[in-house]
Amino acid sequence: MKRFAMKKGKRAVSPGITKSISKKLARADQRTLWHPFTQMEEWLASPPLIIERGKGTWLWDIEGNRYLDGFSSVWVNLHGHRKKELDQAIKNQLKKIAHSTFLGLSNVPAVLLASRLIEIAPKGLTRVFYSDNGATAVEIAIKMAHQFWTHKGGKYGGKTKIIALHNAYHGDTLGAMSIGGIPLFQDAFRPLYFATYKAPSPYCYRCPVGLEFPFCKIACAAPIEEILAAHHSEISAVVLEPGFQAAGGMIPLPPGYLSRVRKLTLKYDVLLILDEVATGFGRTGKMFASEHESVSPDLMALAKGLTGGYLPLAATLATEEIFNAFLGPYESFKTFFHGHSYTGNQLGCAVALENLDIFEKEKVLEKLQPKIDLMKTLLAGFQDLSSVGDIRQVGFVGIIEMVENKTTRTPFPLKEQRGLRVCLEARKLGLLIRPLGNILVLIPPLSTTRGELKQMFAILRKSIETVFP
Repeated sequence: MKRFAMKKGKRAVSPGITKSISKKLARADQRTLWHPFTQMEEWLASPPLIIERGKGTWLWDIEGNRYLDGFSSVWVNLHGHRKKELDQAIKNQLKKIAHSTFLGLSNVPAVLLASRLIEIAPKGLTRVFYSDNGATAVEIAIKMAHQFWTHKGGKYGGKTKIIALHNAYHGDTLGAMSIGGIPLFQDAFRPLYFATYKAPSPYCYRCPVGLEFPFCKIACAAPIEEILAAHHSEISAVVLEPGFQAAGGMIPLPPGYLSRVRKLTLKYDVLLILDEVATGFGRTGKMFASEHESVSPDLMALAKGLTGGYLPLAATLATEEIFNAFLGPYESFKTFFHGHSYTGNQLGCAVALENLDIFEKEKVLEKLQPKIDLMKTLLAGFQDLSSVGDIRQVGFVGIIEMVENKTTRTPFPLKEQRGLRVCLEARKLGLLIRPLGNILVLIPPLSTTRGELKQMFAILRKSIETVFP
């Protein structure tokens, strides 16, 4: 097997990486790897960007070039790369143990983290079930909801269906994709899904009922009520991304939408599952997006920022009522038969605990508010660009939707790859972001400085002006 051995005497373009090794790594990537959400034919056509190290808001590739992390490494990084407290938390835990099974055993970091999560979670959530990624956390919630009603039995035994939204994205496992609503991601696998009810997205810029907020009185929630009124006896839960739909187009939920849906689930005796995988841990300006409308769900999925961007860890939080439905003697087999080998991993739980400590010690949410205001000001400066149709913001997330025609709101044909071209131009100027078709998204780490934020927006504007002269 070939090794990328260092050769003495050669200048490293990045610490530990020579130009020769850099080229070998690039060739090895293209020869051996299959990247997620990536058209590999295009990937193989040009040298890949390979990240070698990071510090704060910055990343360095193996050629020694540095970039602002404008996507928080896909939502996960909160306090910057190589945060010394998070580094140390992992080192301290390694001195004790890296992992032991959670099946039939427990461990100290997992117990402590569960207690902390219950303290900060919306009222009523009292139980924590660990997993390792957002899709699994959501799928666990779906299974818990189904089994909850099964255990209740009687008139509740037929509650097997889910209501979700068009443009929803809840992950890439089959269960999570069944409740998703993005055709591009899902059509190829549709024969494998279970049946669900779908309601329109509350997409204010492209309103499904042709009205304008706030005069619409949140009419976009009416289809959910219609489905519940007709089919509540067979519906176990409504699943939503609170705050905004992420991968489906960065679509903010209008104020009042979430609380209205919560009232409907209570009225029709249906569970509410909130997917806070992307919105949790400060991203919207509060610890959880559901706090903006004081909504407490029955089940809540967490991941991404849970460990501050360090290790894969997820959690599904449930109410005591749901937990109690699974209690019974051994022979009743009310057990929740779900788990994975690394459930409750000590390293992940230890760094997640330190992540929550940083929120408190550094007053992260308090210090974030002025930066959210600055982002609003910087976003407003893009409205004069002819290619910018809509500007949206949720907390520390900036969204720019590009259109071919501002009046008709006609999007650019996806084959033109306008969003991708802007992102590639931004990369040349030192900013890493990813597009959602014609939608540009800026998701900086919460620790990003005001200066770095201004720099990100300056690069983004220049990139748009280059692609749309």
